[in-house]
Amino acid sequence: MSTVPIKRHPSLKPLSRQHHHSLLLCWKIREGLNRNIELTRIKNYTDWFWDTHLNQHFTLEEQAAFSILSPEDADLVRARTDRKRLRSLFEDNQNIASSLRLLEKELEAHIRFEERVLFNKIQDTATPEQLKNLNTIHIPDFQDIWKDKFWEE
Repeated sequence: MSTVPIKRHPSLKPLSRQHHHSLLLCWKIREGLNRNIELTRIKNYTDWFWDTHLNQHFTLEEQAAFSILSPEDADLVRARTDRKRLRSLFEDNQNIASSLRLLEKELEAHIRFEERVLFNKIQDTATPEQLKNLNTIHIPDFQDIWKDKFWEE
């Protein structure tokens, strides 16, 4: 794996910065599982995270950044397939333990794929006008106001 930092186009940086919060979610799930925290506490947090942050992030990316690529682009198809799978893991209320384990792994892999492959392709493909349009989308600041910090126990 290369240690050379990725040169992200400034118009993609706000979306890219949001990935940090999702990577922290993966870490928090992992910490909760490793500490044998009650699964419903972890699930409540992941539900809140999905509802207040990640679902909106997915929508913004799909509308603004993903539309730069052809709908048939293989990497874009993979990203959309990943997202369908991730949505089903977030929505799974029956197999919480296995869904949380899979969510932690698959969400991290998805973010790494977007950062290392998909965003590079988007910034290489986009016209200057498309990149300029990316600057017009509003990326809300993420505020982690969740009180049950199970990952710190």
